Amino acid sequence: MSDETTIQFDPHVHTAASHDARGSVADVLHQADERELAAISITDHNTVDGAQRALDIQHRYDTLVVPGVEISTADGHLLRRGISNQPPVGQSLVATVEWIRDRGGIAVAPHPFQRSRHGISKSLLANCDGVEVSNVWAVTEIQNRRAAAFAKRIGQSGLGAIDAHSPETVGIAATELTTEEPVTVQRILNAIVAGRCRAVGRSIRLKTSLRTYVTVLTQFIRHRQRPSTTR
Repeated sequence: MSDETTIQFDPHVHTAASHDARGSVADVLHQADERELAAISITDHNTVDGAQRALDIQHRYDTLVVPGVEISTADGHLLRRGISNQPPVGQSLVATVEWIRDRGGIAVAPHPFQRSRHGISKSLLANCDGVEVSNVWAVTEIQNRRAAAFAKRIGQSGLGAIDAHSPETVGIAATELTTEEPVTVQRILNAIVAGRCRAVGRSIRLKTSLRTYVTVLTQFIRHRQRPSTTR
């Protein structure tokens, strides 16, 4: 029987492959290594480019890469973990979750109850394998408390995440989970589904939060304007 270990896992991290984030994959993995994270999931918006790059270079670091992506479904954003396929975009949440599970991955709802950030509604959360109960970019703790109460009520796994959009914030908040050794992607997924996890870490300082929001908004506007400048 394998020995159990408790690890720190950052499950929601963006790189410059996302239109609203900055930092190379190498910078992100370096920071994860510096913070002694056992594992990290690269979850760029609607693309697996960052995750694929992370898998290619993870041998340089002591941090395991769990491939992921943040998918824009017709019902809100959804995190997929454990598989490397390019995801479908714009389908219903139920259909997207089915697509994920058919390929051996798991589906986690990021920043639920935060409708301004495309959080999934309460009526659909039970379709997922887990839910973020602590996303430190929430302006108040109200949404996080609602998510935690919901997850507890239905027996769903609760995860913590920094939702990093820059390398320096990687690992400030994370998910602590208990899994078997040696640690593998599949064992991490199994631990999440089984509920052997909890949110850990500290909140983002307001100054850092505001600076990041300004950066994200600026990059989003530039991304939206780019097609019109090339016509």
